[in-house]
Amino acid sequence: MPHNDILLLKIVKMSRIVVILSIFEFIIHAFSLSRRIKIVMGIVLLTISFLNVKDVLAQGGELEIIQFSGVVLRPDSTGGVLGVHVYVPKAGRGTTTNQFGYFSMPTLVSDSIVISAIGYQKQHFIVPKDQGDAITVIIPLKEDTIILPEIEVFPYPTEELLKEAILAMRLPNARDYNAINQNLNEQIMAEMFRTMPMDGSQNYKYYMNQRLTYWNDAIGPRYNALLNPLAWADFFKSLKRGDLKKK
Repeated sequence: MPHNDILLLKIVKMSRIVVILSIFEFIIHAFSLSRRIKIVMGIVLLTISFLNVKDVLAQGGELEIIQFSGVVLRPDSTGGVLGVHVYVPKAGRGTTTNQFGYFSMPTLVSDSIVISAIGYQKQHFIVPKDQGDAITVIIPLKEDTIILPEIEVFPYPTEELLKEAILAMRLPNARDYNAINQNLNEQIMAEMFRTMPMDGSQNYKYYMNQRLTYWNDAIGPRYNALLNPLAWADFFKSLKRGDLKKK
């Protein structure tokens, strides 16, 4: 393992300790706490800082640092993928693959590594123990297909322009529509209705209506509403109410 990589990991861990100490110091000075509480928090702060620094110094060159290397392949395994991100989110460390899909980076045991690229599904890898000081892996990616909803784009910024364009549009079968409109002209249809002779069904209905009228006349006189006294009474009542004036 290169000395620079070991030094970098030590610096990262010390940076975490500095951040924790800064947060405790801010809490002590920012809030109006009693003197006893401040003393207790100060003791806790010193204890945490001592334990963390001691842990870093004690590890020294015995940090379980593993050189994690590998090749990221396309789904069909025909070649490497350029620009794939290989990183440890918690530590803020990572790298990217070259034009051959190759990468190499220092890691710690049990680090959770994320492999991500646009158009491919994210993959996770945890650095195992007892694998020596270097690990080499081959990672085939899986395509991540996202089906977006259909969007229709029109070159009309306002509704008025869209309406004008629709009205000015010429249909490919405009001649057929013009012929239909001419054939369905109201005057032409009315003339055809007036001059069209009756078919067999209409002749039958007309004959049966005439026979029904004949049988009614043979039985008795036809009904005449002018001779109905109840109808006349209703008529006079409507005159008194002024129903005809209202209409």
